[in-house]
Amino acid sequence: QVQLAESGGGLVQAGGSLRLSCVLSGRTFGRHAMGWFRQASGKERESVAAISRSGGTTYYADSVKGRFAISSDNAKNTLYLQMNSLKPADTAVYYCAATSSRNYGGSSPGSYDYWGQGTQVTVSS
Repeated sequence: QVQLAESGGGLVQAGGSLRLSCVLSGRTFGRHAMGWFRQASGKERESVAAISRSGGTTYYADSVKGRFAISSDNAKNTLYLQMNSLKPADTAVYYCAATSSRNYGGSSPGSYDYWGQGTQVTVSS
């Protein structure tokens, strides 16, 4: 059974940075395509970034391009999301997701089989 655990969220001022981490346990990390999603209060869950199983393909939502970076460390079974130049509009609960049935999950939540519990990111103006 795959388990995902996010960490690194918190309260930051606009313009600041945070790095989210997501540790995968229960299976071999390198066999999973991964993604980050977020859900703001009263809104639907939306894709933020995704990375293929090999790490060779990445996706970013237009709203975070040039500010966020997704990466992974297979040796540590960990997925990262480096978030720079944060804006109040980035305030949300951030979730990591994984799938072992595809080489690349992309931006669709339905492509992912496993989800973490989420970590809150709050950006103050």
